[in-house]
Amino acid sequence: METFKSPMQNKADPISFSEMSIASFGFIICLVLSGCGGGTSTSTAVTTSTGISEYTTLNLTALANYAKPALPAHYDGNVTALDNTPSDNLASDRVATLGRVLFYDKRLSINDAISCSSCHQQASGFDDPRRFSVGFSGASFTTAHAMRLGNVRYYQPGNMFWDKRSASVELQASQPIQHAIEMGFTSSAGGIPALIAKMNASAYYPELFAFAFGDSVITENRIQQALAQFERAMISASSRWDTAFAQVFNPNANNRGLGTPLPGFTAEEDRGRQLFVAGPNNGGAGCSACHQMPTFALAANSRSNGLDAGETLIFKAPSLKNVALSKAFMHDGRFSSLEEVVEHYNSGVKLGPALDTNRLAPNGVPLRLNLTAEDKAALVAFMKTLTDTTLTTDPKFSDPFKK
Repeated sequence: METFKSPMQNKADPISFSEMSIASFGFIICLVLSGCGGGTSTSTAVTTSTGISEYTTLNLTALANYAKPALPAHYDGNVTALDNTPSDNLASDRVATLGRVLFYDKRLSINDAISCSSCHQQASGFDDPRRFSVGFSGASFTTAHAMRLGNVRYYQPGNMFWDKRSASVELQASQPIQHAIEMGFTSSAGGIPALIAKMNASAYYPELFAFAFGDSVITENRIQQALAQFERAMISASSRWDTAFAQVFNPNANNRGLGTPLPGFTAEEDRGRQLFVAGPNNGGAGCSACHQMPTFALAANSRSNGLDAGETLIFKAPSLKNVALSKAFMHDGRFSSLEEVVEHYNSGVKLGPALDTNRLAPNGVPLRLNLTAEDKAALVAFMKTLTDTTLTTDPKFSDPFKK
């Protein structure tokens, strides 16, 4: 993988005001005169500086809409109640734009080899096609499969990583940067202070931070805020399922219309919908009890799914939106197909202290669905309707770098 180091000068200290280019100076003056800051998308008097235009495709006078996306009616108050956005990091087009740059910048790794997007690829639903992701060295791999990021904002209470060890998207965002395998800015390599020094010496970060936050100070907290805003903006609401459900959605109906046959669905797909929604006591598989519709994000009270006997660690899971684009499933990527995933819930659930017994072993015995081959195929067909090509092709979530 080719690296490019020239925009990040090897300086130990942040650049001084005198070292900034005339274009940078003009950008800062323009920013101050326009009275803009991190909480607004208004950019009337803002110009894109030489450094930003040289390395990125950004046009700071015409920002993408991250803060106020148009969503279908079924993304209503029931959905917004699940939003894990903290009150001190409300969405801003400016901050999310900075987050986009951070997400795709390989220079945030110790050797300019790996970015967040290396493991969370847009075309794959912000998942990694590989079972385990390759680290900055090119020779080491992670021990967990990368999570899809679509609808990450709708998981409550907002813990991140499979084992829920991080309390928020913000706190998660900078951990891969400091990981010994992933991006390499470990404490022995200087940690976040070394990264910040590297960013301060760049041709674009001081200006982008000033654009986003009102001044050019780079901190770990601001890096976390920007990355979290960009990731939370990855809302999936344009799958075939969404388009069909929008036609039958009724906020006043029982179950809001989720039990209604969907227009445009094949008989197999609609059979899969029935199985997904209905509980085991009603002839279904009960999937929606954990994977909440319409976001298909995990219910807050879900526990582990019985992958291994005696399991003590309670795992979470990503939204099922774009699940059919994934090539590996579960925290360790042990399954390579949706068919294997369905068979696990059909016949493979094992007892353990972390198991979601209320849903998967209600009588103290692991649930056995006894699905027919046709029903298992129908569930897979239904999950394929959750593919959202709008999210996987939207330019505002794409790589903004020219070099």
